[in-house]
Amino acid sequence: MLGSLTRSADARLLVGFETNDDAGVFQLTPEIALVQTVDFFTPMVDDPYAFGAIAAANALSDVYAMGGTPITALNVLAFPTKTMPGDVLAAILRGGADKAAEAGVTILGGHTVEDDVPKYGMAVTGTVHPARVVTNAGGKPGDRLILTKPIGVGIVTTALKHGVWTEEQAAPAIACMSQLNKAAGEVLIKKGAHACTDVTGFGLLGHLHEMCKGAGLGAELSWPAVPVLAGVLDLARADEVPGGSERNLAFLAPHVTFAPALGEAEKLVLADAQTSGGLLLAVPADDAEGWHRALRSEGVEAWEIGRLVAGSGIRVTA
Repeated sequence: MLGSLTRSADARLLVGFETNDDAGVFQLTPEIALVQTVDFFTPMVDDPYAFGAIAAANALSDVYAMGGTPITALNVLAFPTKTMPGDVLAAILRGGADKAAEAGVTILGGHTVEDDVPKYGMAVTGTVHPARVVTNAGGKPGDRLILTKPIGVGIVTTALKHGVWTEEQAAPAIACMSQLNKAAGEVLIKKGAHACTDVTGFGLLGHLHEMCKGAGLGAELSWPAVPVLAGVLDLARADEVPGGSERNLAFLAPHVTFAPALGEAEKLVLADAQTSGGLLLAVPADDAEGWHRALRSEGVEAWEIGRLVAGSGIRVTA
């Protein structure tokens, strides 16, 4: 659908939409570039405050994934004022405001429209040194792949909507989605990385595919090494899977080879559409342990899940 759009000829545009990166980057001065992104969606949890916090964390994540520091945000809100009480709207905005404050981000204002279904998110502006921008396309053969959050939140929220899981059972997933990628992003700023992206709607496999395509490489992914939220595999086997995850897997079918031991449930978990997922980093093999130490020192749990290789496509081992 974007094929007919032409790239801006402005030489100050450092990162556009060509490789489906997480944010755009526009150079202002030799020392400063703007990182800009926008993201909003419908509620995935019933609690309006939690929804606001998750939506804000998700929007802020794109700036962290580019090696940037978010500084300001604008609220983007659609709300049915005739059918929902105002305290719900206030709770959504309060959740977003608290998460922005945790990130050290100033909310400048925003825009609201009337809609039948609530939607909330943020347009976020950050800064980065033009020479230190991290894209999703810079991976090198042999790079180790590090992931900073477990996957499966899309499946959990689907089970929650269907009444299969309770709020208590879903609490770890809600906490995971609400967690900022700020600490991991600060490590990225300090250490740099060959490539980075955050894992969101296209799932782990989808975002890894974009990383591979941008670098002209393939990847080997170890299923046993991938962190998955407790209970998610059982939910996938019970067909508690969002439609987005199924569409992701169908799209990726020509690009991924799965070990015979992996069933449909495992494949769907790997393609699960995430909200506010972790950072997926491609780091030099000889510094992988240094990355783990640096992330642990900032309180970030991280898992090494595979590597980039010469060639094309993703091979998932069991």
